[in-house]
Amino acid sequence: MKYFKFALFCVLTVLLLMFVALLTYIFVEPKAYDFMIKNVSVEKLYFDNAKNINGHEDVVLVIIDDKSVEKYLWPWKRDLHTKVLKYFEEYAKPKVVVYDTVFTTLDANNPDADKNYFDTLKGFDNVVEGVMLNNIPYEDDKQGKEYDDLFIKKYAVKNIELNTYLPQLYKSMLTSPREYIDSAQNLGSITVVPGFFDGFFSIYFGDDKFRTQEFFTNYKDAVIPSLVMKSFLIINNNPKVVIDDSYIIFPELNYKIKYIKTPFQSIIPVKFYKRYEDGYSHKKYSAVDILDSYDNIKAGKKPLINPEIFKDKYVVFGANVLVGNGLNDVLNTPLSVNYSGADMQATSLDNLVHNDYLTILPNWVNWLITLLGMIFVYYTIRTHNLIKAINYTVIIILIMLAISACCFYYNVVTTVAISPVMCAVTMILAYIHRYMIEANTKEKVEKAMGKYMSEDVMKRVIQNIDNLGLGGKKAVVTVLFSDIRGFTSMSEKMSAQEVSQLLNEYFSEMEPIVTKYNGIINKFIGDAIMAVFGEPIQDENHPMNAVMCGYEMLKKVQELDEKWQSENKPVINIGVGINTGEVFVGNIGSEKRMEYTVIGDTVNLASRLESYNKTYKTQILISSSTYEAAKNNLSVNKISDVEIRGKAEKIDIYEVLSCNL
Repeated sequence: MKYFKFALFCVLTVLLLMFVALLTYIFVEPKAYDFMIKNVSVEKLYFDNAKNINGHEDVVLVIIDDKSVEKYLWPWKRDLHTKVLKYFEEYAKPKVVVYDTVFTTLDANNPDADKNYFDTLKGFDNVVEGVMLNNIPYEDDKQGKEYDDLFIKKYAVKNIELNTYLPQLYKSMLTSPREYIDSAQNLGSITVVPGFFDGFFSIYFGDDKFRTQEFFTNYKDAVIPSLVMKSFLIINNNPKVVIDDSYIIFPELNYKIKYIKTPFQSIIPVKFYKRYEDGYSHKKYSAVDILDSYDNIKAGKKPLINPEIFKDKYVVFGANVLVGNGLNDVLNTPLSVNYSGADMQATSLDNLVHNDYLTILPNWVNWLITLLGMIFVYYTIRTHNLIKAINYTVIIILIMLAISACCFYYNVVTTVAISPVMCAVTMILAYIHRYMIEANTKEKVEKAMGKYMSEDVMKRVIQNIDNLGLGGKKAVVTVLFSDIRGFTSMSEKMSAQEVSQLLNEYFSEMEPIVTKYNGIINKFIGDAIMAVFGEPIQDENHPMNAVMCGYEMLKKVQELDEKWQSENKPVINIGVGINTGEVFVGNIGSEKRMEYTVIGDTVNLASRLESYNKTYKTQILISSSTYEAAKNNLSVNKISDVEIRGKAEKIDIYEVLSCNL
């Protein structure tokens, strides 16, 4: 049974730890990750001239901001976008222009502006515009399939080798006019999905925080690049891409990216950068200044923004108007609930082109740290007192948090909450286990102590285990002594084993009788028994109970004699002496070894009475004090004027002839 209980405890412990770890990972770990990213990885205090605190200088933002829509009311006519493109084409010469926008409709009121825009767009091979994927099926399957076939044929990645399965999450996309599809040379997905690194739990239990980026998407068995990945590919002349279970590899570039594969996505954690005072992590320019600069250049005037600052840079164009107009393109990220969507694309592009990523600590390392911490906590609790154990546990948790903070400081992602939480749960379970072990040990001790002392004395010791000490009190009790007549001479004729067997059987029959009458066996003295009634078991009728106990002991000896005679064993006779009076009762001895007993003249007289049974040829003698307390139920023979050794005056004693059991 004990092995079953232990196995059950182990199984339940493992299940509980797994459940707690799962809950922590789902609900606590993402928040702890966000805290570390914001307060340690990004907005941290550097003590050296570390680079890459902010975004790289060659990645810049052009934003349709509040100032832009104040001058050019939204929605913008298409010719304004044409001006932006021509500014970059004719003067700025960036490496790539990344449009964080989705073109879904034509301008029915300005068809010439649309045509001009499309004609301009055809001449750009370094402009990447966006497409939005979603997981809702098309309303018209036939039209949706025709659009998908057209889109996939033109924009899906061709030079790719898939050595793994890419999950399929999306079922449709926001469609664009055919004229736009014919004109745009490069499209990439701007779709980003909130959640943590697990995929599965993020879908069902996740929050709305954006922490990751997805570079390639399996859309209806075609590989669609993200907006920033498409930008990277055209910058590098569309190199070959190899995707296996762990890496995105560009063999021609000698470059690979480690990613996390989930049931729904293949994701890479975003490495965020410290933001400037304007709230952007990259240098930001207002779109209206680009437009005015273009107009100034055409008019022979000095531009507000010198086009040279964009030369060979990565430009991300987007919208972020704080109030109204539907242009508040913001995402909830670890850094802010209003993080610019265009800045998110710029950050992803920055990570990609500079191979600047967070390092994800392998799971086995995280779990090894957690396991070592749990083992240390368990060992500490098993070997130290409560205060020290709690202090050491707090210290190990603080060390784990410090390790996590240090890792995040150097852009290494490790688990933050799981290890401390598991250590805290281990502490609770360890105390439960310790309690179970101590309870089991206590039970064993009780059983063992019960073999050496009265059960009631044992209970008294256990109940006062924290207050044990020398000392006691005075109390009125009844003391009983019993002794086997002639046992010494009898034992000389018996082997040691025979003596042991006879005494063990005799004591085994006597002990229940003493207990029956609320007495305790204080000690065995060779073949003699010393029993106490009235303490520690409170009993007002202890004199009568002691007499009835002695009388029943005589009856039991007669039964034993009949049994032993049939077994060819020697028979015995016992004498019993009983006295009632005041004694000292309590613990005596030393601080290291003590004994619960009774001391006083009452004890000595009970022992003398037992020995006088030999003199008066009796079996049970009681003192006058015991007789006075129990006389109504006794038939006695008075023995007057007995001279007791140690007593100045003679006393009366009584032989018990019978009693009402």
